[in-house]
Amino acid sequence: MTYARTEPTDQEPDIRARPPLVREFLLVAGLFLAYKFGRQAANGHVEEAFRNAGNVWDLERTLHLPGEGAVQGLLLHSQPLIHAANTYYATVHFPATALFLVWLYWRRPRHYVRSRRVLAALTGAALVLHLLFPLAPPRMLPAAGLVDTGQVYGPTVYGQTPATDTMANQFAAMPSLHVGWAVMVAVGLIVATRSRWRWLWLLHPALTLLVVVGTANHYWLDALVVGAMLAVALAAFRLPLSARTVPARQPRPDLWGSVEGSPVRSFAVGVPAGSAAPEAFASAGPSPSFGAVGGSAEPADGADAGSRAPARAGAVR
Repeated sequence: MTYARTEPTDQEPDIRARPPLVREFLLVAGLFLAYKFGRQAANGHVEEAFRNAGNVWDLERTLHLPGEGAVQGLLLHSQPLIHAANTYYATVHFPATALFLVWLYWRRPRHYVRSRRVLAALTGAALVLHLLFPLAPPRMLPAAGLVDTGQVYGPTVYGQTPATDTMANQFAAMPSLHVGWAVMVAVGLIVATRSRWRWLWLLHPALTLLVVVGTANHYWLDALVVGAMLAVALAAFRLPLSARTVPARQPRPDLWGSVEGSPVRSFAVGVPAGSAAPEAFASAGPSPSFGAVGGSAEPADGADAGSRAPARAGAVR
């Protein structure tokens, strides 16, 4: 009989599952470059981006989603708070994801491979959607009445003229890869660790969602869409069985005997399999008939039920 544990362990990483470092460095670097230059390639389409923004805004109101202005209003009560939110948006996105991949590569190689594949698939699908559905963020939409907090309070990663911004595509709001990558970081660390505090990693995507909405860089629907895309990617790239379970726990020799390789539990604790029953068991009454399997002290089917209970009570000390 074996028992398989489904939670990850803090055992030494399986270095055999660790891909070659140089190859992985090139792959991950290519992922980030594809994200960067892919967004620039999708730049332009100004009129279509604003038309789509109006449709998204109207759809959110039809769905009775909370207004993005409610979150921004909370941030605008404090200038240090809105500055911190802008800083979080500008500086945490890439480093947090890179550190996540580095840690998984070193400590959880099998989890790393799956996470890298999921992030690559999610990023590629997002870039396709950026091309097919250019979308101006709510900070640019006059109907939203929101403040461009990055330009007003700083810091910002975007140029003042979106149409000619050579650093980033400001019309790629749908979906929000800020939120998508943050959710993947949290999910990956929760699955790959077993600390009782691991669920606190969910604070990262929660905070990221509040930041991207409060700074008026994304709509609520941007986060919902990327969440659905991430769910599909996670389902497509399932964790290998060997990374979800650990080797079976071996039975303790003082509790288990074996008959022809099959573990059979001794009835009396501390009594080796195949040994005679203790005197306390024999003195409990007429000796019942026992099965011959592995020397186990289980009464046969025809044994008197009345003698079974006191016999067991006397055997276990």
